[in-house]
Amino acid sequence: MNWDRVKIQMQHWLPKHAVSRLVGKFAAARAGWFTQLFIRWFIRQYKIDMSEAIHEDPKAFKTFNEFFTRYLKPELRPLTAADDNQFAHPVDGAISQLGDIEEGRVFQAKGHDYSLTELLGGDPRDAHAFRDGDFATIYLAPKDYHRIHMPCDGVLKKMIYVPGDLYSVNPLTVANVPNLFARNERVVAIFEADFGQFAMVLVGATIVASIGTVWSETVTPPRGSDVHTWEYPTAGDQALRLKKGEEMGHFKLGSTVILVFPDDVIDFADELKPGTVTRMGTVLGERDD
Repeated sequence: MNWDRVKIQMQHWLPKHAVSRLVGKFAAARAGWFTQLFIRWFIRQYKIDMSEAIHEDPKAFKTFNEFFTRYLKPELRPLTAADDNQFAHPVDGAISQLGDIEEGRVFQAKGHDYSLTELLGGDPRDAHAFRDGDFATIYLAPKDYHRIHMPCDGVLKKMIYVPGDLYSVNPLTVANVPNLFARNERVVAIFEADFGQFAMVLVGATIVASIGTVWSETVTPPRGSDVHTWEYPTAGDQALRLKKGEEMGHFKLGSTVILVFPDDVIDFADELKPGTVTRMGTVLGERDD
């Protein structure tokens, strides 16, 4: 029996939203000894290094969400991409894919690509600046630090909530489910920078209990079946300016971040390839000036 095929088929019929929301309720609950038991099991199962956390003792966390979005000791994630010409990795994770966007199509895996316009919520105007640009897709495993940081300085221009499925985003699913990142639920943040615009796409997945940003807290759940768009001032006192390395959002349970840049903006670091481990704050690439 082909167990990989069985796993994919199970995802097609699994009530993914219902399961994810149920898990989300447990993750937010103060379930006392049961929460503690589950946190300790999770640490063992995924070999999580709690010595990196500000609070190393699992007893410090009253809910699973508190544990999962734990802060790390700042000195362990220094901003090594400190040069103005360098972009920083926004998360701990592993490179899934990166490279050129070709005529508005983004590479997912062998035999699969997807529409940039769909990824960003369906408005061609949002995708136009990135049509022949560059992208990086970074997968966050359950063991990873799940707060998301800025790759460079930016001013928030727009946020888009896009409803969708909640397929797993692990490597097996990415390789076998067409259009995965453009069909899963996601939150798109578009920023203005000195080189133009860039986008950060926070992709939901099975049992991801929540996606949140620092400016709006929890975006989903709940949100519904319609695309929602928020526009923000990019000048004046009301503009939201975030510096490179600052936190911009979080996942409660693991998922994927996709970065999208215009053409001729970023040269990715030579050592980056699918499977490369990433650490927040290290060098993602250099300015292509």
